[in-house]
Amino acid sequence: MAEIIAQEKQGAGKQRKKQIRVDMTPMVDLGFLLITFFMFTTNFTKPNVMDLGLPAKGPQPPHHFVKDKNQVTFILGKDNRVFYHQSNQEELNKNNLKETDFSGINITKIISEAYDNAPAKENFTIIIEPTDDANYKNFVDVLDNVAISKKERYGVTDIKPWEKKVYDELTK
Repeated sequence: MAEIIAQEKQGAGKQRKKQIRVDMTPMVDLGFLLITFFMFTTNFTKPNVMDLGLPAKGPQPPHHFVKDKNQVTFILGKDNRVFYHQSNQEELNKNNLKETDFSGINITKIISEAYDNAPAKENFTIIIEPTDDANYKNFVDVLDNVAISKKERYGVTDIKPWEKKVYDELTK
C-alpha cells in the first residue's frame, strides 16, 4: 500500500514538500503468489521412456541355449561403431565379425535378414553387448531398432572374452 507522509517545512514563500514512501510488501506477496500459481499449473516435461521386456518374477525357467543361427549379436564399440555376428566361439574371427553403422535402416535390415535365416523363428534372439567404450546414445539407438523390428526376444549382456579378443583385433 502506498503511504504518503507529509512534512511541512517552515519558510516564507516556499512551497511545502511532501515525502512519499511506497510500501512494496503487497507487491512482493503478489509476485510470490503468481510464481507459486504458475509452478503448480505448469506441465513439467515428461521423460521419454522405453519399455524394456523384463522377465516375470518367480521361479526361473530352465535355461535354453540359443543356437548360433537363431540369434544375432551386436557389439557396440567406441567411436560410434557397431559390429555384429552369428557365430560361436570356435567360428568367430575377423572375417565373421562384420561392421555396420547406426542408421536405422541397416540395423533393422540385419535383424530381419537374421530372422529370415533362423531355423527356429520362435526362438530367435537379439543379443546386445556394449563395450566399456560404447556410449549411451548408441545403446538406445540399437534398442529403438529392436523395437522397430518388433522382435520381442532380446537380451543385454557383457561382451564375452572371446568376442572381446576379436573386437580388439579389428579396432586396433
